[in-house]
Amino acid sequence: MPTAADEAVRRVGSPSATKAHKALAFARAQIGKPYVWGASGPGSYDCSGLTQAAWKAAGVALPRSTRDQSGAGTTVPLTEALPGDLVFFHDPRDSLGEVGHVGVYAGHGMMIHAPEPGAYVREDPVHHDGAPAVHHVVRPA
Repeated sequence: MPTAADEAVRRVGSPSATKAHKALAFARAQIGKPYVWGASGPGSYDCSGLTQAAWKAAGVALPRSTRDQSGAGTTVPLTEALPGDLVFFHDPRDSLGEVGHVGVYAGHGMMIHAPEPGAYVREDPVHHDGAPAVHHVVRPA
């Protein structure tokens, strides 16, 4: 079974790696912009607006909502997440365990996301204090 490191080596120089790099670079450039519910840039974002805009900058069309984005690619285990992958989190308000938040995986256990009203786009650990459990990871390209 290939490891995440094996996959990263395989992806280097591939079209999917280039797209993932562009998506991550776009997300990183948005750090510091305010979270606004329903916003998809360029001055502010909500979580799925940020991920949609990041992958659009890489030439990949994603659906607008977190729920729809959660099915837009190949699901991979968190242990095999690569930079640019989308990390989805359980919605703690949903008793059915649906997804409620998404971020762009930045590598080394970190993600870039638009966390909540009153906050700004930032880089945080995937398992930061108070964060709901990771639901799943999707590789869009």
